[in-house]
Amino acid sequence: MDFTKIKAKLESLGYGVTCFDTAAEAADYLDENIQGKTVGFGGSVTLEQMGLYDRLALNNDVFYHNRLPGGMTRLEVCTKANSAQIYLSSVNGLAETGEVINIDGNGNRVSSILFGHDKVYFVVGENKIAKTYDAALWRARNIAAPKNAKRVKAKTPCAVKADKCHNCESPYRICRALSVLWGAPLRGDFEIILIHEELGF
Repeated sequence: MDFTKIKAKLESLGYGVTCFDTAAEAADYLDENIQGKTVGFGGSVTLEQMGLYDRLALNNDVFYHNRLPGGMTRLEVCTKANSAQIYLSSVNGLAETGEVINIDGNGNRVSSILFGHDKVYFVVGENKIAKTYDAALWRARNIAAPKNAKRVKAKTPCAVKADKCHNCESPYRICRALSVLWGAPLRGDFEIILIHEELGF
């Protein structure tokens, strides 16, 4: 996939954009640029696959609700992550027209990417990119969300085959909040890391 077009579009919308051939190169870049900070992680298979928690935790105070330190609750860690200087997330869909789409269950991730950090990084494998907004939204709902539901063993229709959204009313539904960025928010620094590998869902 050629990132030239989407990189130009995202830059025109106020994002910094950095491209890498491999996840390892992107991890090195993030490790070099994030030092001595408080760092929040959104739930992300991409970040897990890249080993970023362990790397960044060596030189930063990292808060991630899937890695609970002794004596802290999940809610306390999420709160720390949401007030951190740096926040890292992936996306559920990224349109070549510039829209950044995320779906969330608790709302901690979608709320945090919008406001409150000195810098937000979106780390995106090329499998997350779709041609249009509608295609990116479809991807978020019918590819990313079902696979995530299956991963967390949610008792939802989509988790059985991880095949599509059933727009269910299950009390265990993990699709409860949707965020769409039409451009980089006015306050803060937003950088999108594009990687020529398939990462996450």
